[in-house]
Amino acid sequence: MKNLHMTVEKIILELIKRGKSISFAESCTGGRIASEFTAISGASNVLNGSCITYSNEIKHKWLNVSKDTLKQYGAVSQECVSQMLDGIVSITNADYAIAVSGIAGPSGGTVDKPVGTVYIGLLTPKEKQIYHCQFEGARNDIQNKATTFAIEKLEEKIKK
Repeated sequence: MKNLHMTVEKIILELIKRGKSISFAESCTGGRIASEFTAISGASNVLNGSCITYSNEIKHKWLNVSKDTLKQYGAVSQECVSQMLDGIVSITNADYAIAVSGIAGPSGGTVDKPVGTVYIGLLTPKEKQIYHCQFEGARNDIQNKATTFAIEKLEEKIKK
């Protein structure tokens, strides 16, 4: 497994070099992505801000996720994460963004969306992509895997 600290450091250095910024909208990861970034000196040069939007009400109020989306698809959905990306960029004016919503467990899972279901969205100046992931393990494992996945996918996108 790659060293996540080094990956984040590379991302920060590349964003500084490009004069670009990043922001996060996190639900099931509870701020872990932002924490990985703020652990690195220089993050303040690129990190505009981050929101932990755990409840549907806050997803709606802070990130402008529509009530219809939340009702029809739920918070753990491609549609919700897409609107979370739009919302965080609207607030922070960032060039890059990550949004995450999922079910870390051990409760909360359903037949359609079992524990470990996580949607991870990445927004770059070129594209928006949402990943539907199914992670295994205990709550902490799922949160860590989602955090790692999001950061590693961001690194891939930045390298392109």
